[in-house]
Amino acid sequence: LFSHGWGRGPKEFGNHFFPTVFSSHLVQHEVVANYSHLFWVPGSDLALVPYMLLAHIDVVPADENDGWEVSPFSAKEIDGFIYGRGTIDNKQSVMGILQALEYLLIRGYSPQRGFFIGLGHDEEVGGLQGAMNIVKVLKRKGVQLAFILDEGLAVLDGVISGLQGPAALIGISEKGQATVKLSVFKAPGHSSMPPRESSIGILAGAVKRLEDNPMPILFGEGPERRTFEHLAHRVIVMERSPDTNAFLRTTTAVTMFNSGVKVNVLPSLAEAYVNLRIHPAQTVEEVLEFIQSTVGDERVKMELVNGFDPLPVSSYDETSFGFQTIKKTLLDQFPQVTVAPGVCIGNTDSRHYTDLAKDIYRFAPTWIRPGDTQRFHGINERISKKNYEELVVFYFNLIQNCDIKELPSPHSAGHEL
Repeated sequence: LFSHGWGRGPKEFGNHFFPTVFSSHLVQHEVVANYSHLFWVPGSDLALVPYMLLAHIDVVPADENDGWEVSPFSAKEIDGFIYGRGTIDNKQSVMGILQALEYLLIRGYSPQRGFFIGLGHDEEVGGLQGAMNIVKVLKRKGVQLAFILDEGLAVLDGVISGLQGPAALIGISEKGQATVKLSVFKAPGHSSMPPRESSIGILAGAVKRLEDNPMPILFGEGPERRTFEHLAHRVIVMERSPDTNAFLRTTTAVTMFNSGVKVNVLPSLAEAYVNLRIHPAQTVEEVLEFIQSTVGDERVKMELVNGFDPLPVSSYDETSFGFQTIKKTLLDQFPQVTVAPGVCIGNTDSRHYTDLAKDIYRFAPTWIRPGDTQRFHGINERISKKNYEELVVFYFNLIQNCDIKELPSPHSAGHEL
């Protein structure tokens, strides 16, 4: 499934792997922007507002010469794990959603609440063709959604220092993002007569000041406070680490530094690119002001390459249909986990859908254990066969749980697959 499915054309792919989905009279399907897929499964009760499930079919590049144990597009199974690029970002959700729908249709299922499935093809490069064109199609149809569920956070088991037991974090927002270019220009010269400060030295000093002065901790000013309140009874101590640091502030990462073309020539231009993931309590404008103040050198020019503010915070209280239905589905299947709202520190296709739904959630029941975070966009990306089956069951149950008109009771039996 992971290695061969998305190399096929839309009809060939569907007929080969999910014949019922692509042949059912209940399912309407169209290809958007040549490569993305949009499905519509109408509900029998027109009074129930539809929802939408999102995933993306594209992946970041992978080269087996980088140190993979197997070819990154082989989907080879080793010791109960499926190895391959996309197995946890994000083809596990693509295949899980479609497999769940295939099983439901085979059993004669017909939903009461209609739902859409959107599979974008360029999420890893911003979703400007896939997700944005799917949104345009839905807007033309006048679609409004009860909620949206996309990729994002996961079930964390042993990943956050001090947290006892697994925690399922459902993303209720995601950080904003900005890329800032810092540059210094000085007259070029010969290395035999160097000035007191070179363009590289000036820029290096500015970068060092940025790294030495991180953005302020904003704990309590964004939704992350609720995350730790929900997890408080499972926490011994939250040690300072990159895992928790990203929840508490806007993060600053210098990702590119360019200057010089010849060993004996003093370069006229030095440039650095800084990538920032913006906390929900800040804006792009506030972050730029902080950078300008911290650099504190008018010789360093600052330019915003691109950026957007953090996403709105979705509801997650006891009356929130989407959050509570996702939570119920999780607890029915994984009663041992603690469920909490969280902030997605990466960015997803769902940010393009804010005009279609007030509530957008970012979660898939992928289990992340120590060492797994390095597999995202890294080598030896993998998912266990057991966890892949759990994803299918999760979406199988979630679709059925969404059929109700009123919020579910906290503890009731799930649907047998």
